[in-house]
Amino acid sequence: MRLLIVEDEKRLAVSLAKGLTAEGFAVDVVHDGLEGLHRAGEGVYDLVVLDIMLPGMNGYRVCAALRAAGHDVPILMLTAKDGEYDEAEGLDTGADDYLTKPFSYVVLVARVKALLRRRGRAGASPVLRAGPLTVDTAARRVFRDGTEVALTAKEFAVLEQLAVRAGQVVGKPEILEHVWDFAYQGDPNIIEVYISALRRKLGADTIRTVRGAGYLLAER
Repeated sequence: MRLLIVEDEKRLAVSLAKGLTAEGFAVDVVHDGLEGLHRAGEGVYDLVVLDIMLPGMNGYRVCAALRAAGHDVPILMLTAKDGEYDEAEGLDTGADDYLTKPFSYVVLVARVKALLRRRGRAGASPVLRAGPLTVDTAARRVFRDGTEVALTAKEFAVLEQLAVRAGQVVGKPEILEHVWDFAYQGDPNIIEVYISALRRKLGADTIRTVRGAGYLLAER
C-alpha cells in the first residue's frame, strides 16, 4: 500500500513517514498543498494523510479539488484546530476521517488501517493492463498472456510504477522516490538492475529504455 503525507511540519512529516514505513507501507511526503494536490491526483496512492494548514493551498481546498475531479482515494485530515465546525468543514469537503493534533501515533495507524480496510471492501481490486501484461495491484500478482510470473516485492513495485503510467516515459528519479522512498541516498543505477530482471522475466520487449529520459511500458 502506498500512502501520501501532505504536511508542512517537516519534523512531524518525517516522523510519520518513518513510522508508517516501519508498518510496511510505502510512503511519499510533500510539504505544500498545491504539490499535494498534484501528487494525489496522479491516482497512485491508496490513502492520503492531509494536513489542513498548508502553504500554497489549504487542506480543505485540496480535498475538495480531489473530490471534484472524481478521485475517491481515502483522505485522513490532520489539524491543530479543534471544534465541531472544523471537523464538519473537513468532512463536508470529502474527507473520510479527521484527527486533531496532538494525536497518538497508535491512533493514527489504527485510523489509516481502518480506512484501507473499508476501501478494500468497497470496491474490486484495481487491475492494470498494458500489452500482454495484467498487473493486479491489490493481490500483487502479474500475468503475461494469462500466465502468472513470479516477481519479488521490489520488482513488482518498479513494474507498478511503469504500469500506472503505461504509454508514458517514467524517469529514474520518479521511480526511486516512489519505490525506495523519499529519503533514499543510494546508487540510482539500482533501477537498471530491476529493469533488467523484469525484462528477463516478462520479455525483453516489455520495457523500452528512452535514452536520457527513463523507461516506458507500452500500452499495447
